[in-house]
This record gives sequence, C-alpha cells and structure tokens, in this order.
Amino acid sequence: MRLHNESDRVKREVLVHVARALFARDLASLDRIPLAMRPRNQRFSRCCIHKDRAALRYRVMAALGFRVEDETDELKPLAAYAAEVPARTRMPEPFITVLSEGCSACLESQTTVTNLCRGCLARPCETNCPKKAVRIEHGRAVIDRATCVNCGICAKACSFHAIVQVPLACADACPVDAVGKTEDGRVAIDHDKCIRCGRCQSACPFGAIMACSQLADVIAAFQSGRRVVALVAPALAGIFPNPPEKLNGALRTLGFAAVYDVAAGADETARREAVEWAERNEAGEPFLATSCCPAWVQTVKRHLPAFAAHLSHTPSPMRLTAEMARAEDPEAVLVFIGPCAAKRMEAVDAGLPHHVLTAEELGAMFIAREIDVDACEDLLPSRRGSPRGFGFAVSGGVASAVAAQRPEGPAPTLHAVNGLSTKMIKILAAYAKTGKAPGNLLEVMCCEGGCVAGPCSFEDPARATSRLRQRAVDLPGNRSL
Repeated sequence: MRLHNESDRVKREVLVHVARALFARDLASLDRIPLAMRPRNQRFSRCCIHKDRAALRYRVMAALGFRVEDETDELKPLAAYAAEVPARTRMPEPFITVLSEGCSACLESQTTVTNLCRGCLARPCETNCPKKAVRIEHGRAVIDRATCVNCGICAKACSFHAIVQVPLACADACPVDAVGKTEDGRVAIDHDKCIRCGRCQSACPFGAIMACSQLADVIAAFQSGRRVVALVAPALAGIFPNPPEKLNGALRTLGFAAVYDVAAGADETARREAVEWAERNEAGEPFLATSCCPAWVQTVKRHLPAFAAHLSHTPSPMRLTAEMARAEDPEAVLVFIGPCAAKRMEAVDAGLPHHVLTAEELGAMFIAREIDVDACEDLLPSRRGSPRGFGFAVSGGVASAVAAQRPEGPAPTLHAVNGLSTKMIKILAAYAKTGKAPGNLLEVMCCEGGCVAGPCSFEDPARATSRLRQRAVDLPGNRSL
C-alpha cells in the first residue's frame, strides 16, 4: 500500500492491527493497540503520549464501525464494542465521525501577512482591498480582522508573496460548506449538508475525521460460515499494482467465495442510461445528468433540488452488480470494494450491497493475513466487464460509455464535470435554472479525476488512471477508453 503521508501510515497501521485481532478472534488485544502503537518512551505526535493513545483508541473505535459521538462510557473496552459487531444489522448514521482527541482546533481560514512584507511604496495590498481592511503601520501591512472578508485579493496583488491565505484544511476541502467549528474550536460537521464525499477526511492533516468502517462486519461474515461475495469496483484495477486476476485470487484467499466485476454493472448502466437519454431527448428535455456518483446524487438531494428533474433514474453500477449477484446467489453476503466514501450511504439507502469496504481497508486485510497478491492463483470473475465498463472509474468514462451505446440515431453531446467545488455547484445550479448546459449528457464526478482519485484510495490518481487504461486495453475486446 502506497502511503501519502504520516497520517495515512497511522490509519493503515490501525486497520492492520484491528484486522489481525479480529481474524484471530483475539478481541482482548484490541484494547492494547494504542499502547502497542505508542509504547512508553517513544516519540509522540501530540502534546503527550496519553493524548496520542486516546486518539488511537478512537481510531480503533471508528475502525470497528462505531461513532465517537455515540460513546456513553469512556471506560467501555474496545473488545466490548467488537463483541457487538456480529449482531449489528445496520451501520450508524451518519457514519462520518470526528475524533475529538485528534482535532487540533485549527484557526479559521484567514489571510495573513508574513515577515516577508517590506512595506513597499506600491502598496497594492492596501489599494486593491475592496473593504479597506489593509493598512501600512510601521513599515508593514496590517489586516483589520473586523473588516477583512478573506477574499485573498491582497495576497494575489502582493508581488513579494508576503501575504498568504492560510486555509482551514477540512472546511476548505468541503464543496458544500458542511464543515464548521464548535465553540471550543474543534471541527463540527453539519450532517444535513454533508454529502459524504470524504474530502474533509482526506484533507485533515491530523487524521481527526474518519468514516466508520465495515471491516469488522465483513470479517464477522467470513467467520459466520456464510458465502461472502466481492463486488470489485473498476477503480481497483488502477489502484492496486497487481493484475486483476491476481487480485481476484487474493480475494478468494482472503475468504470471498466469488468475485464480480462491477464493470459488468457499469456496462448495464451505460445501456440503460443510453435508452433513458434517448427518451428524454425525444421528449425535448434539455439535458440529462449521470447518477453514478453517490456524492453527486447527495449534492442534488441536499443542495440542488432544482436539478433533480435532470438527474438520471438509472441505478449505479454497484446497485446493478449487486442485483446480478443476488439473483445468482440469493443467500450470499455481498460486499462492494472501492475507493469511494459515499458508497456506504448509497448501500444503506438501497439495501444492497450488504457491506462496503474501501481500497485502504482491503489492503490492510491483505497485510494482516500476510497475503502476497502476486503469489495467489489467477481467478476470473463470475461476471466480467468490458473495457468501457472499466472506464467508469475515470473522468469522462461514464459519458463516453453511454454515447458508445448509440451507434445509430442522434448522438449525445458530452460534457464532463471533473470534480465538485463550491463554484461548480453554483454553475450547475445555473444550468438547472436556465435549462442550458454545455452538452445534453452531463457526467458529474465529485472527485477530480474520477473514482480512481477517491478519498479511500492509496495510489496516485495519474498513475492509477494510466494503469487502468492499459489494463482495460488488455481485456477481451481490446478497445481503448
């Protein structure tokens, strides 16, 4: 597993420790994970070793699938939480949790004058400020916090780059303004606004925001003796460095009874969405927007109600693949595996699949079980997708797959929205209001670059995209994305 930073390393280590304890049915060892990761006399990352251990305890709690906010007894052992997992029928909602002991209470996003300021003659910061919040005192620029609106114009105007905008990482990453602060300065998430995209989780440099994992639920399903079936997202062919057949074999070694390519569901989504587009186009509707991205669907529900009329009714590839698997194996426990944080909400809302694992969690399970993916026997999936189905994982892939389903008749004009932001949401709202858009088939992806850049990936998006494109070409059919 590739690591982007130290926070990623800690997250992976926690997941590995938890998976190892659960596979061994050694629940008592869960309570020793904070001590094992932060032994006495070892360098600590926060004010003291005890706060480090407290934050790690809550990380384990989230890895077991429990919200920190729901804790009623601070002395309740982690083993006791784990013992509740086999009987759990539903994930806690909302499943995004804030580790209060891990939050550093960062300052609000603000524009700041650094020591590089020379109090120059030009004073572009002062003259360009629309609120007259900047003045020169004692040879240096000073910002009046009472009148500053944090527009950043002064920072852009300064030729010395002496003024900088210091972001509140988690809040600035949120495209729907769902992240704020409590009275004591710690992060607070407005779950009525939250679209479950996971960007705040990725952006927080302290790792203080986590999604409640279903790793423990999947391991409990293995240990129950039931057949457990993996639904593998197309993005994993790019995220994991191993050939897909080897990855499928590793899943079998891990305990999965069968593997389905979600790209097969993507092919069906493309077929149905092409039919839907043709029907709506014939009826005179101005455009149709894809509905594969669950964070985008939540954005429409919570922030763009006027856009709902333009949203596709076609189920996502995950949904359709789960329905295929259920029809062929009605008693199986279905587990979707991908890099998306929002898929858990989609699964809960739809009732299928039963559980969702992230790419990070799967990688941790391989490490915990000491599975060498490349050494595993090749395994073909029960359902295999086409190259275009795999293309759903990259920006532009959904729209092009839908268009390819219409070799005859009018073809859609494509427009890919590559990543959601506050500005882009306003633009999409204008599309809905005016009925005018750059194309009549809009593909909207929350993550810039597509699913391969999801918050629960561990690979560089560009490298994952390149690898995915090559592997799609190598599939039967030999067509480029």
